Amino acid sequence: MADTQPADLTAPDLLAAYAAGELSPVEATEAVLQRITEADPSVNAYCLVDGERALQQARASEQRWQRGEPAGRLDGVPTSIKDIFLTQDWPTLRGSRTIDPDQRWTVDAPTVARLREHGAVFVGKTTTPELAWKGVTDSPLTGITRNPWDTSRTAGGSSGGAAAAVALGMAPLAIGTDGGGSVRIPAAFCGIVALKATYGRVPHYPASPYGTLAHAGPMTTTVTETALMLDVLSGPDSRDWSALEPPTRSYLDGLEDGVRGLRIAVSLDLGFGTEVHPDVARAVTDAARAFEELGAVVEQTDPGISDPVADFHVLWFAGAAKSIEHLTPEQRELLDPGLQEICRQGLTYSAQDYLEATNTRMLLGQRMGAFHETYDLLLTPTVPIPPFEAGVEVPPGSGAERWTSWTPFTYPFNMTQQPAASVPCGRTGEGLPIGLQIVGPRHADATVLRAARAFEHARPWHRAPHPTR
Repeated sequence: MADTQPADLTAPDLLAAYAAGELSPVEATEAVLQRITEADPSVNAYCLVDGERALQQARASEQRWQRGEPAGRLDGVPTSIKDIFLTQDWPTLRGSRTIDPDQRWTVDAPTVARLREHGAVFVGKTTTPELAWKGVTDSPLTGITRNPWDTSRTAGGSSGGAAAAVALGMAPLAIGTDGGGSVRIPAAFCGIVALKATYGRVPHYPASPYGTLAHAGPMTTTVTETALMLDVLSGPDSRDWSALEPPTRSYLDGLEDGVRGLRIAVSLDLGFGTEVHPDVARAVTDAARAFEELGAVVEQTDPGISDPVADFHVLWFAGAAKSIEHLTPEQRELLDPGLQEICRQGLTYSAQDYLEATNTRMLLGQRMGAFHETYDLLLTPTVPIPPFEAGVEVPPGSGAERWTSWTPFTYPFNMTQQPAASVPCGRTGEGLPIGLQIVGPRHADATVLRAARAFEHARPWHRAPHPTR
């Protein structure tokens, strides 16, 4: 650890260094702020950086550690917050020019409140597409967020700023949202770890217009950090009527127990017939072999579902339309053109359309529940393609219209509310990250994390090189 720069240390390493007196939260926060100064101009991951407030929090943390009285399990760890979450004393603009920053900001979302209670140091807020509506990160307000491995490519989305920040050591921990893949897509494209836990595992407020598709989740460098964050984020919050009871044990317990004896299915395309890039298929196939080597029983099979994209669009586009219903016609003209399009489409759906989409969702959940009676886990590519050009919703030349066309393996598991993680599993021939998605049955978050940790141990990963401007 002596040769590792403070900005590149993991949260557990930082906490151990604080406890030993080898490093202070102030030094760690200063290193992260310096890394942001150096690296963020190349990727545009942050839409707000508050160094003064971060250092104030770090000094308070330093004093607690000196007294031997850390406030919580993340005391002094620099953390970023996606600009979707309400944050006391900071504006939450959601990538939109329609939100007035000059108002009182007095509320913390549940995730932010839990992190604050546990002493995390907030360095800033990360970029999002407007109202988190798509799988890439650009907006009329903040511009384009770029990939740390190749700044001509997209970081993915909608939590693209969070992923780029973690990948470059611009704070080891981040929180993002995921309504159709929005922590997993950018995790895959940027080479980090992310988890969409079982719906309700992480309390969420205000309620999302996308309803029970929307999750909040941790984004980190390592699986251990993800488990640690999930412990913190799973704390109770009465504002979320659909939240689950807090877990009865830490997600760190049993994290190193491995996967021997687990029954694991691997599917390269979920049976959808999606064309998967050869490098992605090769990396996921190799990942499946790694699980076999670790003692799991691995079988290549599809779960027997069909692509629910049309029904997802009904739920997603209707939610988008709901999210802007309060805007004036003049304000709507300020929105991302693609967001305007899906909102107009969302207004064409009837209540019967919505209920039919909900029925499809329930049938999908039933089918996956039956599938997991045989298989403990399902492996897929997180995204079937490598990162493409930054600043566009779909790969140029694809002929597709919407972001869902190129990420068909993520949104089904928002519909079923299952836990799903993305972990790095290799690189393309051009050196770009590839993500492995690990899906478990509802409430099997610990099993998903245990498998992710076993794979991470078997196939170690290195963070992104620092880009230059």
